[in-house]
Amino acid sequence: MLRRSLSAHRGKLIAAGVLALVGVAGQLCQPLLIRRVLTALESGEPYGTAATLVLAVMVAGAGVGAAQQFLLQCTGEAVVFAARRALVVHLLRLPVSVYDGRESGDLIARVGSDTPLLRSMFASGVVDMVSGLLLVSGALIAMAIIDPLLLGVSLLPVLLGAVGVRFLSRRLAAVSGTVQETVGGLIAALARALGAVRTIRIAGATDSETAKVVECADQARRAGVRLAQVSAYIGPIVRLALQGAFVAVIGFGGLRVAQGAMQLGDLVAFLLFLFVLALPLAQVADAVTTIQSGRGALSRIQEILTLPDEKQVMPARSSTISPTWHPVPAIEFDDVSFGYHGDVVLRNVSFQIPEGSTTALVGPSGAGKSTILALIARLYEVSKGEIRLYGRDIREYPLDELRALLGYVEQEAPVLAGSVRDNLTLAAQEASDLEIDAVARAVNLDLLIARHPAGLQAPVGEGGGMLSGGERQRLAVARALLAKSPVLLFDEPTAHLDARNEQLLQDSLGTLAAGRTVLIVAHRLATVVRADRIVVIDEGRATAVGQHDDLLTNNELYREFAGRQLLI
Repeated sequence: MLRRSLSAHRGKLIAAGVLALVGVAGQLCQPLLIRRVLTALESGEPYGTAATLVLAVMVAGAGVGAAQQFLLQCTGEAVVFAARRALVVHLLRLPVSVYDGRESGDLIARVGSDTPLLRSMFASGVVDMVSGLLLVSGALIAMAIIDPLLLGVSLLPVLLGAVGVRFLSRRLAAVSGTVQETVGGLIAALARALGAVRTIRIAGATDSETAKVVECADQARRAGVRLAQVSAYIGPIVRLALQGAFVAVIGFGGLRVAQGAMQLGDLVAFLLFLFVLALPLAQVADAVTTIQSGRGALSRIQEILTLPDEKQVMPARSSTISPTWHPVPAIEFDDVSFGYHGDVVLRNVSFQIPEGSTTALVGPSGAGKSTILALIARLYEVSKGEIRLYGRDIREYPLDELRALLGYVEQEAPVLAGSVRDNLTLAAQEASDLEIDAVARAVNLDLLIARHPAGLQAPVGEGGGMLSGGERQRLAVARALLAKSPVLLFDEPTAHLDARNEQLLQDSLGTLAAGRTVLIVAHRLATVVRADRIVVIDEGRATAVGQHDDLLTNNELYREFAGRQLLI
């Protein structure tokens, strides 16, 4: 991913590389030019031209450095954008089972807080490392030309420092990864608490939940302290090594000047090259910390990008399918079994739903009713058996085509932050205002639209927090109806509705869903007594199929439900 992003900006990188070489050359020229000034002063020759040249090189070097930094920052931002785009595109296409096992806050952290470290790794890390190494190499060559013996003496403490930095850099990589993980955990904990803030307040659990988030923050702090401890040694080691080299040059170099083995101008030039060497060595030391932090972030990003997406996990078994509408059932379960992470939820379930009919799924909580709807939408893959849609195994449909045939209202009736219109047209982007108004009136949502000055553009709040439970549910139903899908899957569509709105919704479904195949999960039997057929699900099995009156007579579990709800 990073390599592809950089290759897309090859021109800027080449330009920055050329500027880096020019900048390195300018810095390496400065000691030589200063030596020329000193030599001219010592011999009484004119030195104005050489001094002017020194000043010009310094100013030009500053300009070159600014241009290089701008190009690198622009490229760094492009790298961050490419990483975020790749993550967002991939995250929204992962199998649902991935989200079941991960906290959304941690996934968000990889987009928000991990990706900026790539910019630092590239713009401040890799580039500083490369330019620093170029400067070091040039300075070493110049110092070797001036006095190889003095170079050997000065390099001994530098080499000892390099060994120490190398040892610490390995430790940095592990600690940096831990820091990113703890920050991801903090964001996940905060997202969890904010997502249920009303429940937490009402339950009087604000203090305990705050303590949990603070504990995650403290874990991030402790990881940051460990990173700081390791990082803190690098700078002093580098400075100590350079100070040792400086003392060695002053002592041994002064001795060689006193003995006449070396000119004073050469010693000054050597010292200046040592100063030139000092800055990139410190730069390289900082770059090591930055690169290791970036590597930790990159590994977390790559972990997500290497996960197979939904279409890779659940590919269509054949090319585009043209559904066969007649005379096969619209939906057919044939000996279907399924389990979540080893826990069996459905066992050998078989039933048929005729086209254009309304079928209800009833049974105790946890019996597997919602799972049946999720399997039809291929949010999960069956463990055994087949689910057929219009006579074809749903695994033969490309996922996009399969879901285009389905309108799905989930039990929680999720609402996206935005406007009422945004939510209604989520699956029907081209719907006209007349179509939207008709569906809104049919589910008694027109009052919500009318009471707000913005009408359809009225905001719904984060997670639909500005709507009542019933309004969220009606909004979800209207969204499914507006999509005009031939198959409608409703999971408890009236759970949050009062009796009046429940009756209105039933009447509207009878009108707007006419001719469509409807599969509805319900606990309140009053919602489904008029269904064409009812499937009783108990302990993951389809134990009975029939109409309301038949099941009252022939099925003890259904009769028990009806009795509790005063329907008999």
